[in-house]
This record gives sequence, C-alpha cells and structure tokens, in this order.
Amino acid sequence: MKVHDKLYINGEWVASTGSDHEDVIDSATEEVIGRAPLGTAADVDKAVAAARAAFDSWAATPVDVRAKYLRDIGTGLAIRFEEIADTISAEVGSPKSFAQMVQAGLALGEWENFAALIETYEWEETVGSSLVISEPIGVVGAITPWNYPLYLIICKVAPALAAGCTIVLKPSEITPLNAYILAEVIHEAGLPAGVFNLVPGNGPVVGAAISAHPDVDMVSFTGSGRSGAEVMKAGAATVKRVGLELGGKSANVILDDADPAAVAMGALFAAFLNSGQTCSALSRILIPESRKDEFLDAILGEAALMKLVDPKADEPDIFHALGPMSSKAHQDRVNAYIQKGIDEGATLALGGPGQPEGFEKGFYVNPTVFVDVTPDMAIAQEEIFGPVLSILTYTDEENALEIANGTIYGLHGAVQSGSDERAIAFARRMRTGSVDVNSGGFNPVAPFGGYKQSGNTRERGRWGLEEFLETKSLQLPG
Repeated sequence: MKVHDKLYINGEWVASTGSDHEDVIDSATEEVIGRAPLGTAADVDKAVAAARAAFDSWAATPVDVRAKYLRDIGTGLAIRFEEIADTISAEVGSPKSFAQMVQAGLALGEWENFAALIETYEWEETVGSSLVISEPIGVVGAITPWNYPLYLIICKVAPALAAGCTIVLKPSEITPLNAYILAEVIHEAGLPAGVFNLVPGNGPVVGAAISAHPDVDMVSFTGSGRSGAEVMKAGAATVKRVGLELGGKSANVILDDADPAAVAMGALFAAFLNSGQTCSALSRILIPESRKDEFLDAILGEAALMKLVDPKADEPDIFHALGPMSSKAHQDRVNAYIQKGIDEGATLALGGPGQPEGFEKGFYVNPTVFVDVTPDMAIAQEEIFGPVLSILTYTDEENALEIANGTIYGLHGAVQSGSDERAIAFARRMRTGSVDVNSGGFNPVAPFGGYKQSGNTRERGRWGLEEFLETKSLQLPG
C-alpha cells in the first residue's frame, strides 16, 4: 500500500495542518491501495504564498531554461512509465493496455509538445506604434478530476509552467497517487522551490480555498458543471480568470449515406472510451429513420462484443475491454441512470442495472445500450459518465442537427458520411468545440474545450498555452 502523509509546498515535503486523510480504493478489488492527506485552507495559504514568492523569478526565467525543465520532467515520468500506468489502472479502473497507451502515454507527450512550442512562440509583436507582449498570468490554481487523472493534470501544469506561471495543484481525492509521482519527478528535476505545489484534498475545502484566494490569479478547473459553477462563483469576488472544462453529452451523427459496418466499431469505442468515463464520450448515436434497422444491426452487433475485464490482465483489445467505475458512489449513479432510462420508456437492447454476472467485487457496470430513445429523455440530455449508449433516430439532416445541438452541452461531437464534403458541412453547423469527421484521428496539439455549459476554456497546443498568458501593449514614442 502506498501511504503519503505529506504535502509538497515550496520545494519540500511538509505535514498538513490538518489530520484527515482519504483512502484510495482499487476499483476492481475494492481494497485499500493507498492513502493521502486531505489538505486544509491553511495549507492552501502556505502553498499560494510559496507560489507567489516564486513567481517573479520563474516568470523571468529564459524560455530555453523553462523548456529544459519541461523536458527533464517528461524524461523523469518516462522512467516511471510502468508505475504510472499500473497506478492509474488501479485508481481509475482503466484496463492495463488502455492505461499504458492513453492514461500514461498521452501524459508523457505533453512535456515535449509545450517545450517545443515555447521555443518558437512569438512572445512579442509590433502592431503599428505598439509593442504587444505576452506575459504569464501569475499564480495558477489547478483543480483536476479523476477520470484521466495525470493527463488532465499535465494539460494544466505543463502549459502553465511553460508560460512562466507558478502553480498550486489540487488533484482529485479519489485518484491522488499519480499526482504524487508527478510531484516526486518535479522535485528530482530540480524545479525551483515554490514553482509547483501539491495540496491534495476535497473540493469544498481545498478547491474552494484555491478558487477564492486573493493571491491566485487564475483557476483552471476540469470537472462537473455543478462544481465548475461553484468555482466560478468563488472566483468572482476577486475577478480572477476562471478556465472551465466541463461535461458533455456528445452526439455521433451518422448520415444516411454512411456504411453501417464501417462506422459501428468506432462508434462503440467512442461511446465506451475509458468505460464511458470520458467528458467527450460520444454517448448519443443519431441514425436515420430511413435506414434504422441496418444501423441498429451493425451497432448492436458491435456492442455485443464489449466485455468487462480485470484491469490488471494483459488484455490487448482496447476497443472492446471495459474496466470498472472509479468508485462505488459512481457505480450507483450510473446504475440509477440505467434504471431511469428503463422507467422513461426507452428500449433496453443490451445490459441493464445491477452488479454484472461474474464480478462479485469491483465497481463494474454492464455495458448498456438503449434504443427508441427520444430527445427529451434524461439519458439523452444528461451526462451519465459510464458505459451507457443512447440511440436516437432522425428524419432528415435538419432534424439531426436540431437533436445534436439540443442539449445544454457543446463539448464534442462526430459526423459520419460517405462524403467528406457533406460531413464537413454538417460538422460546421454543430455547436460544439470539436468534431470528429469520418473518424478523423485524435490530435494532441489541437484545441480542446466546449461551447455552452461545457465550459469556456481551451486546452492543448498553442491555445492551451495562451490560456495562461496576459497581453500587454506598450505604446512606443514615434
């Protein structure tokens, strides 16, 4: 069992001012595998003071030096790759192959991406008689979730450090162990004291203290819409910048000229990615009424191949292997949504509520598919965050667009067609921050973020860096 009893503040491992801790539970075995302290508001004060004291020096550090630190951190994480993958697999429940390829693999690549970016970024620009300068915003509070715990931490920490900001990080109390690995690597890389600080804890205490703190210049938050609204409210009193990356109920629109067999596997993988615990999961599939039976046969045939697995097993098929939910509370929440879908009158085509057969332990949920779903149902409107797919039908393209855009969210989406031109034209009309067109591949340097209640920020690439920058203009003498 990995027991942590310290916080990382001002370059040192220090005791919390409080005495509470949180046990970390293995999602598959329900056994305690670790422990981390629950920080306090006083701990946040200490961490913010350290970050504030370190800011001027770090902001003035030359770009090439900051880039070297980023690369050194990336190298340090790469050395501990297997440990990171195994840790996240146990914390979250991600199957081992998925944890290696996505949870750990994506997290490692961001350090080089941002190191290379800041070496070529135009930090100053002459506009007429003015010199326009990009500068770090200051002390950043980063509050991160449990579903892709290290990757989503790094999507904030790497660009903030690259920009010249100092950081106070609060990881999810459900999955703190991977954050400790990052802190240990940062310490070994010799990052100056106070530039990075780790205060684990829960949202109502540590998250609230970070959000309201007058010496925090920006809060970058990823999580639920409800929690994001609380962060924004807490930050409003000091008019700090608040970047929110929130939930989604993303639609995969399959146009009537698409090939059912060609789109089925990708549609299921995109819906059940990380057991559906993905904010950008394509959890609604829209199919044309005119070809309903063809598409249903293909989609349900693919869905039947989904299987629950032991996350520790060497399961090479990442397209069909699903692990457990991250916690008992979340398992109960997802099962409640499945029951709600039944109660609302949707047709249960696969799966259903309850502990899956053959899995007496573990927070598993049956892969579940509903058909005959109408746009007004809760399972078509609300983010479930589990392996639950809703299939809806539409009459024509305008009706498909209305359904796709007809939620409070606008994070992600997809469109499939026999014509790239037709698919792109439809994608342009979707009110969402990103759209996969005919199974277009994942791009780690493209911007990611949402419209509407999916948030107000963009992460990754140049756009992710610029979230942590202020713009200053100097009006020069003629």
